[in-house]
Amino acid sequence: MRFRVARLAGWALAWIMGGVPALCGAVTVNCTTTATGIALGIYNPLNTVGTASTGTVSVTCSATGSGTTTVTVTAALSTGSSGSYTTRTMRSGSNVLDYNIYLSPAYAQIFGNGTGGSYSISEGPFTISAGQGGSGSGTMYGYIPPLQNAVPGTYSDVITVTVTY
Repeated sequence: MRFRVARLAGWALAWIMGGVPALCGAVTVNCTTTATGIALGIYNPLNTVGTASTGTVSVTCSATGSGTTTVTVTAALSTGSSGSYTTRTMRSGSNVLDYNIYLSPAYAQIFGNGTGGSYSISEGPFTISAGQGGSGSGTMYGYIPPLQNAVPGTYSDVITVTVTY
């Protein structure tokens, strides 16, 4: 999953995320992240095909001060309410519905923090000069496996994203 940002690459997935400046010598790098959540719609427990949807993530970075610096950007996701990357769960009261978030539509690499069978994303190092900046965006892939014995209800989960640079 790669997103280009002028001379700086960056990415993140966030329902709740803000920028924190990174001080590098005389250059201050500041990145902010926004995202649209993954709306998986109505789940049919009798459907033999899983339910899939996407969300969009974007990051905008800028550098102020004087000179240049190198930056590496890393994004990691939490497990959400499940406490596990192997299977994330959405909840409706005490009822659960299994799902996960992936790095591609092949649903092979779980987007997480690099532990428990998951993968975080890291790009760089990139050189950025004061006065430069840019933005990039990409897609995350949500998937609910088929044939779960789900009770009707409104299911949700909250994922925390950590972006370091």
